[in-house]
Amino acid sequence: MLKEERQQYIISQLNIHNKVLSTDLSAQLDVSEDTVRRDLNELADLGKIFKVYGGALSKSFHYPFSAREVYNKEGKKAIARKALGLIESGMVLVVSGGTTMLELARMFPEDLYCTIFTVSPLVGIELAEHPNITVNLLAGRLELNSHIVTGSQVISQLSEIKADLCFLGTNGISLGNGISDSDWEVVQVKKAMINAAHKTALLCISEKLDSSKRMKICNFNAVDYLITDLHLDSALIEKYAAKVTVI
Repeated sequence: MLKEERQQYIISQLNIHNKVLSTDLSAQLDVSEDTVRRDLNELADLGKIFKVYGGALSKSFHYPFSAREVYNKEGKKAIARKALGLIESGMVLVVSGGTTMLELARMFPEDLYCTIFTVSPLVGIELAEHPNITVNLLAGRLELNSHIVTGSQVISQLSEIKADLCFLGTNGISLGNGISDSDWEVVQVKKAMINAAHKTALLCISEKLDSSKRMKICNFNAVDYLITDLHLDSALIEKYAAKVTVI
């Protein structure tokens, strides 16, 4: 594979998953980690990605308030609009982070009354001016790579919450390997979020379907709803629709 092809693959994976690990890219591209690191350094020098220890972040994830940089923004807006249909006034919600969750936070109607617990300071800021929503930002260590708070303090707080619905983002989803991510601390927080809610809705752009990361959050049957940007008549959606309610 040519260098240009490798680098385009890296950017594609960053757009979809927001974060990539050098070790994973080395295996996927069948090249050495030194080659991957050189590619990441070149892309970072060109301003196309943000290099971090062990991998890289997409620019849209690093600066989630920048509409210009958000990958598949219209698809994420479509997912957010669908997610709104699950919310009723009076609900208690647990909300994770990410650019799709930010789009959801921006769409909450002003006449909606609910209580929200979130591990994302950015989601909390988006909702702060809403006239009828009580926003509770859970306290913990802020992770630069994920923009959510993690750690035992967060997990302890989540264990005391009995929410109606959890809105969860993920980096990997497949019927065989379930819901997965690449960060151990984030995985533990997302497990606690699922346990804190009566039902869980997974918000996921279609490019993440049939993909897996190294660390498992839960089996697929732990999710009640899958909300994506595909239509129900999509062949890719059919196999998921047999296992979960797809919106």
